[in-house]
Amino acid sequence: MKNNFYVITGGPGAGKTILLNELNKKKYKTVPEDARRIIKEQIKIDGIGLPWKDKALYAKLMFNESIKTYQKIIKEKPSGIIFFDRGVLDTFCYFILENIPIPKKMTLLINEVIYNKKVFILAPWKEIYENDGERKQNWEEAVLTFEKMKEIYFYYGYNLVEIPFGTIENRVKFVLDKIR
Repeated sequence: MKNNFYVITGGPGAGKTILLNELNKKKYKTVPEDARRIIKEQIKIDGIGLPWKDKALYAKLMFNESIKTYQKIIKEKPSGIIFFDRGVLDTFCYFILENIPIPKKMTLLINEVIYNKKVFILAPWKEIYENDGERKQNWEEAVLTFEKMKEIYFYYGYNLVEIPFGTIENRVKFVLDKIR
């Protein structure tokens, strides 16, 4: 088990990236999510690997990049705490939500990706939820994603710690207190 690898997950627009940015400012290593990068790259090259064009291709790109990112971090042999903006299981959640069959190869690979059993999850927060150029899900989809994430992580044996609503300072303090 990678005791120093912590996932921060949840549905879209719940404040994950802001939280990770604050943790990074406090000198914790953070790993950005691959999904937004893929969307930006696909838009730049006028590609079709986008959730609003080819969901299956987008899902495969997300999975492959998430695995590569994880393996890259493993090779670095980091010693301190590392926070991941989403884990590889988030990609499984996307496959399930979009009714895309999960190839057996991916199911086998997922067992090689191990994080700390304590996974932090942010619930949908209507007051801060907004769409942008990469986030096009509506509020109902955000809530459904959150519920499905909880199921997936629980199924794979992770203990979910829900981060309460509040100021970014309180959210950071909550996460760090739960790690200590």
